[in-house]
This record gives sequence, structure tokens and C-alpha cells, in this order.
Amino acid sequence: MPDKQQPSTRGFASMDQTRQRDIARKGGESVPNEKRSFSLNPKLAAEAGRKGGRSVAPEARSFSRDPKLAAEAGRKGGEASHSRKLREAKGSDQSH
Repeated sequence: MPDKQQPSTRGFASMDQTRQRDIARKGGESVPNEKRSFSLNPKLAAEAGRKGGRSVAPEARSFSRDPKLAAEAGRKGGEASHSRKLREAKGSDQSH
């Protein structure tokens, strides 16, 4: 009978969610508020997004050519996000 592989105990993905959040929070805190230009200037953020979008060749912009594909991707992302939030909420309800 083949040996079962043990899950890795190394790396970010193997950490519990609390530890992951703590690490991610530190990354965000490492930048002083006055240097967080996008959070302070939404117009600058929007322009940067447009600039990034222009750097992709039109033929490679699949969502702009296929609105149904874009809608489906958005729907899948929303479902994944909402189902994750529901799982997290259920987990916190059970711990009390």
C-alpha cells in the first residue's frame, strides 16, 4: 500500500488563518500612511489601473472581447468570496 503524503508544515499556506492575517497585516503596516498614495488618491489609483490595462495588447484582453466570459468570472469570484465568508462565519459561531 503506498504511503500517504503528509501535508507540508512549511510555508504561508500551511499556517492557520490567524497567523496568515497577522503576517499580512504587518506588510500593510510597513508602509506609512503618507506613502499609501492609492488609498489617499483614488484618481491616481484609477489612472494606474487604466495605464496597466493599456499595457496589455488588445488581442490579449479576453474580458473586453467576451463580456460573457467576464460576467462568468465575476460571478465565480463572488460565489467563492461569499462562500468563504459563510464558512468563516460558521467556524466562528462554533468556537463560542
